[in-house]
Amino acid sequence: MRRMIPFLTLQPSRGQHAADAIALYTSLFEDGRELSREPWPEGSGAPEGAVQLAEIEVGAGQRLRLSDSPIEHAWDMSPGVSLWVDCADQAEQERVFAALLEGGTAMMPLDDYGFGPFGWVQDRFGVSWQLGVAADDQ
Repeated sequence: MRRMIPFLTLQPSRGQHAADAIALYTSLFEDGRELSREPWPEGSGAPEGAVQLAEIEVGAGQRLRLSDSPIEHAWDMSPGVSLWVDCADQAEQERVFAALLEGGTAMMPLDDYGFGPFGWVQDRFGVSWQLGVAADDQ
């Protein structure tokens, strides 16, 4: 295997838009950036401006792929699968947690749970993030 890249399918019919997620996720980390974005073609059934496929870098070379689904699915995002982030320090952890929490839900508020500073948040798109601090920075 060369790499594994998480793929997030958003549902515009539920108010989840890949373009909004791209803007948020690339702003979270200093070196976040959009690498590519392809719109759905006319006639696909997707709303105007919907993203067929995008790839972003969210920091330290870590990538995510995102897409707006042109159809509504019965499923939604599950907190049973999370994106784990080793933050550089507690300041970054607090900043990222606060940004993800806007319109989202704190699954576990930022605190020291005995294994170091930790927080778990489900963002406004339904994506679950677990935020720790890299062990060498605790």
